[in-house]
Amino acid sequence: MNSIRTKIILLTLCAIVVATSIATLFGVLAVKNTGSSSSEDLLQLLCETGEKNLDAYFESVEKEVRIVSGFVENDLNGITDESQLKDHLERIRTVFERTVFSTEGVLTYYYRIDPTVSDTLKGFWYIYTPETGFQEHEVTDISSYDLTDTSALVWFTVPRATGSSVWLPPYLTETLGARVISYNVPVYWKDRFIGVIGIEIDFSVLTEQVDHIRLYGHGCAFINDASGKLIYHPKINETANLPVPGELLSDDKLIRYQYEGVEKLAVWMPLHNGMRLNVTVPVSEINGNWQQLIRSMIAVSVIVLAVFILLTYHLTGKITKPLQKLTEAARKLDEGSYDFELRDDGNDEVGVLTRTVSHLVDHLKNYISGLNDLAYADALTSVHNRGAFDIYVRNMEAELAEAKGQKEFAICMIDCNDLKVINDRWGHEKGDLYLKAACSLVCHTFVHSPVFRIGGDEFAVILQKTDYEHRDELLARFDEACAESRAREADAWNQVNVARGVAVYNIKKDDTVNDVVRRADKLMYENKWEIKNGGKKNA
Repeated sequence: MNSIRTKIILLTLCAIVVATSIATLFGVLAVKNTGSSSSEDLLQLLCETGEKNLDAYFESVEKEVRIVSGFVENDLNGITDESQLKDHLERIRTVFERTVFSTEGVLTYYYRIDPTVSDTLKGFWYIYTPETGFQEHEVTDISSYDLTDTSALVWFTVPRATGSSVWLPPYLTETLGARVISYNVPVYWKDRFIGVIGIEIDFSVLTEQVDHIRLYGHGCAFINDASGKLIYHPKINETANLPVPGELLSDDKLIRYQYEGVEKLAVWMPLHNGMRLNVTVPVSEINGNWQQLIRSMIAVSVIVLAVFILLTYHLTGKITKPLQKLTEAARKLDEGSYDFELRDDGNDEVGVLTRTVSHLVDHLKNYISGLNDLAYADALTSVHNRGAFDIYVRNMEAELAEAKGQKEFAICMIDCNDLKVINDRWGHEKGDLYLKAACSLVCHTFVHSPVFRIGGDEFAVILQKTDYEHRDELLARFDEACAESRAREADAWNQVNVARGVAVYNIKKDDTVNDVVRRADKLMYENKWEIKNGGKKNA
C-alpha cells in the first residue's frame, strides 16, 4: 500500500475523480446557463425579426398611401367646379394604379368624396381578383349613412371624425368574402374635409408571416390588439373573440403566464399599426432540452468515472492528457467560448467521451449559428443581408470541399447605377424606392435562388439547380425586365438601370467560392465601366 506505484495509482484516481467532477459541474452550469439564456434570446430574436418584417410591410403600405394622398392634396389646388373635380379623380386613378402595383397583398383601393363636397361625384373603388386583376366596382352609397356615427363605415367615418390616418383592425369584407385590414388617410384642402383615401390588404399576407415564426414543438406567434382581444392565432379561431391572458398585457418584455394549465414564456413587441406581436413557448420545452443534456452529461460522467477507476492501473498515463483537454474545454464552454478543438482517435471510453463532447459542442455552435441567421435580413428590401451572404458562402465552401469540387453553380453580382444621382436630386426616400424596385425585379426573375443585398446599391444572386440550368434565359429575361421598366416608368426611381456580372464555377479556375465571387464582381465592374464610358446598357 505504501509503494510508489500504489501512491501514483491512488493519486491518479483522486485526480481523475476531481477532474471528472469539475468537468461535469462546469458542463452542467454552462449548459444550464447557455440553454436558458439562448432560449430567451431566441424568443426575443424571433419576435424582433417578426416585428421588423411586419412593420416594414405596414410602413411600406403607409408610404404608398401617403404618396397618393400627398398628390391628391396638391392636385386639389385650384379646383372650383365639379368638372375639374372629375378630371382630378381621373388623375388620381392613374397615380393609384402605379402605386398599388408594388404593394403586396392589396385587395382594394379607393378614393371616396364626402357628400358635402359633391352629391354627384362619389369617387372610385377598385377590387382585385386573380382572374381579372383590379377592376372598378360600384361604390357604397355613403350618403345614406349617418357620417357622425363612427361605428358604421369605419373606414370613412373614423378618419373623417379624427382627422388622422388610421389602421383599422381586421374585418370581413362582404364583397370579396376575405378578411382584411385597411389603412385610411383623410384628405383636406384649405382645412376642409374632402374625403378618404385607403387600401384594404389581405390579412393572410400578415398571418403567413406570423405562421413562419415557430419555436420548438409547440411554440408559436400570435397577434392581439392593445385591449387584449385576440386578433390572430395559428391554433385558435380568432372569430371566438377570446381575450389573451392578462399577463400578456404587461409592459414587461419577458412574461411568464399560465394558459390551460401550461406554464409558458412569451416576449412581445408593439407593431406599427397598434397591435402586439407575441412569441410564446411552453417552459417545459425550453427547459427540456438543456435538462436532458445535463442528465446525459451526468450519466456519461458517472459511467466514464467508473470505467476510469477500473482501468486506472493500466491507463493512468494515457488518460491524464485527455482529461486535461476535457477540463480545459469545459472551462472554455463555461466562459461561453467555443473556440477549441477536441480530438481523440482512440476507441476507449476517453476517446468516445471526447468525440461525444466535441459533437455536442459542434451541434450547439451550429444551433446558435442557425439562430443568428434569422437576424440576417435586410431591413429595406427584406432579402438576405451581407452577413447572411458571408455565412452562405462559408457553407458552400464546406459543401464544395465535401463534394471535391463536383458542384454546379454561378454567382451574379448586380450594382444599381445612378443611385447617388437619385439620392442627390430627389432625396434618399426615392433612392430607397429605386433599390426596392431593382430588388423586386431581381427576386421576381430568380425565384428559386437566394438573393442578398451585400452593400448600399449592390446585390448578389447565387444560381443553383434549376436557375443555374436556365441561367442564360433568366439573365435575358432580367435584362428585358430592366429595359421595360425604363421604357414604362416615368419616374427615374422606378427605372431600373443596373450593371451585372455573372461567373460560373469552374473547377480548373476556382479553388474557392470566393474566387467565383471575385470573378463575378470584376465582370460587373467591367460592365459598369462599359455602361458609363460606352453608353452600353446590358440591364
